[in-house]
Amino acid sequence: MAFVANLVRGLLIGTAEVIPGVSGGTIALIVGIYERIIASAAAASRALGALFTLRLKDSKEQLRQIDFPLLLPVLLGMFAAIFAAAAILEPLLEMQPEVMRGLFFGMILVSLIIPFRMAAQRWVAQDFLVAALAAAISFSLLSLPALGAAAASLPTVFLAAAIAVCALVLPGVSGSFILLALGFYSPTIAAVNERDVTYVGVFALGAVVGLALFSSMLSRMLERRHRVTMVAMTGLMLGSLRAIWPWQSPAGTLEAPTSVAPAMAIMGGGILVLIIMVIEARRAKAQ
Repeated sequence: MAFVANLVRGLLIGTAEVIPGVSGGTIALIVGIYERIIASAAAASRALGALFTLRLKDSKEQLRQIDFPLLLPVLLGMFAAIFAAAAILEPLLEMQPEVMRGLFFGMILVSLIIPFRMAAQRWVAQDFLVAALAAAISFSLLSLPALGAAAASLPTVFLAAAIAVCALVLPGVSGSFILLALGFYSPTIAAVNERDVTYVGVFALGAVVGLALFSSMLSRMLERRHRVTMVAMTGLMLGSLRAIWPWQSPAGTLEAPTSVAPAMAIMGGGILVLIIMVIEARRAKAQ
């Protein structure tokens, strides 16, 4: 059952990573495995570093700290979802963009309660200031115009993947949106759908390198500055709602609500997250 549950969590995270504006890190927070993933990714990074410097004993010690029963099914679910979502969700986003954005808007809006509670039992003025600053930064970055399709040379694919994967472990920042802003979203989706092994392989390598570097830094921040880190993540998630506001022009300009269906989708997304939160709370209590 634990394997199946973690597989489903991976499916949700992988699906989120395909959708511009939705963060896989946010979904990891919602389903209760965020900090375990960060700790395991940081341990894997340290193990590789020790292996490359021939410190075999240290490498084995770091490998023991990796939560393989969690990571293996999560990664399996993520890869399966990425290939499936690339083929299924992309047409839905094109046919019903307002409704789909509304669904994800509701999910993220309600899930803000998770990092809010993880940061502190009671927020002070400084916490709200940090969160507001993080929200402003996220909102501003997501307001940047997307570039056209980039020239997908292998070195640039590697760099784009290394940058975008940071969003996988940073709630509120969408890896797909970063690819969109860099001009690599369309080439990457096309490569996945067309099974371009070379492109996907180089992209995966860049993602692994970027994840190893960034997860170690984030793991230290969570250990030493947990409160301010979670406060900042709350702000990042709040600011990220700008990218998935249901009512916006094709150019990304925000507009006033003009239809009911997206509002219903917002409610549906919020209810879905509430159900997930209740299930996770009961599971944690049972353990």
